[in-house]
Amino acid sequence: MLIRLPESWPHSVVAALAMIALAALDLVGAYAAKEAALRRSVPMAALGVVLFVLLFWVYASSLRYADLAPVTFGWIVILQVGVVLLDRFHYGAQVSRGQWAAVAVLLAAQAYLILVSSMPASGPPASGPPASGPPASGPPASGPPASAQRIAAVQVLVSREQVSRPEGVGAFQRTEGRYSSTALR
Repeated sequence: MLIRLPESWPHSVVAALAMIALAALDLVGAYAAKEAALRRSVPMAALGVVLFVLLFWVYASSLRYADLAPVTFGWIVILQVGVVLLDRFHYGAQVSRGQWAAVAVLLAAQAYLILVSSMPASGPPASGPPASGPPASGPPASGPPASAQRIAAVQVLVSREQVSRPEGVGAFQRTEGRYSSTALR
């Protein structure tokens, strides 16, 4: 049922392919949703449904070969960049320097996350405590890895940048009986 890839492929290649495929499917699905909403097009809505079902299938398949956090973060970052570019070049939205800076920060943070997650872990092997010294006491560490926490902090900062825009800029306005977004300035 799921996509099968050769076991000989490096995990980093599989993760990168998964990120790109997921972002492409999601971006085309977002475009289909936008066009379905703007033009009230049933065929575009149907295309969107098919794309998002396909997106789930690719996502589930990719998790057999790659880790959840890097694949998901990479997909979302590539998607966010794609949506900004789609809005800018297809729908004519203006993108501020601050928003381009936020995109650059997201790309740098994603590169860092992927590089850190692909480095071998330093320290004792996972099979048990080190040969010298007593075993560690206390509860085991829990929560997301530090790299995931750093990426989440960057995404919070970026979302604050988007939320702190002046009223009316990038907000939704009701015109002619439906909501539409204003151009970003």
